[in-house]
Amino acid sequence: MNRHYARCIALQALYESDFRNNPDAKGIISRHISNINESGENVDFARKLLNETESQLPQIDKTIEEVAPEWPIDQVAMIDRNILRLAISELENFETPPKVIINEAIELAKSFGSETSSKFINGVLGTVYRKSRRYNSDDE
Repeated sequence: MNRHYARCIALQALYESDFRNNPDAKGIISRHISNINESGENVDFARKLLNETESQLPQIDKTIEEVAPEWPIDQVAMIDRNILRLAISELENFETPPKVIINEAIELAKSFGSETSSKFINGVLGTVYRKSRRYNSDDE
């Protein structure tokens, strides 16, 4: 399993938890991981990404609403909302380069979202990144 696939697994668990209004995303991701019979560093990454995201959900949702005020969190498409949640969590809690996080989120949006999802995700994450502690103007 590579990091991209790990993000897909975390997204699927977070999305299913959100869709079913089931707070047991940890159980959901365990089921997904057991179905693919994987282990190792990237499985740990998927679990940690999901755990960090869930533990900070209210703050992450507030961040999304602040940078996209015309889109209340409950009106953002469910898949887009969860891609943003994971990416913002990774931006805040992991050492992954911001460009990688944003590009991965865009790829997830292209794979799972609507025709406009990738542009929306890119715009929101670009703003979140520019307002973050990790922002470096040399990256522009």
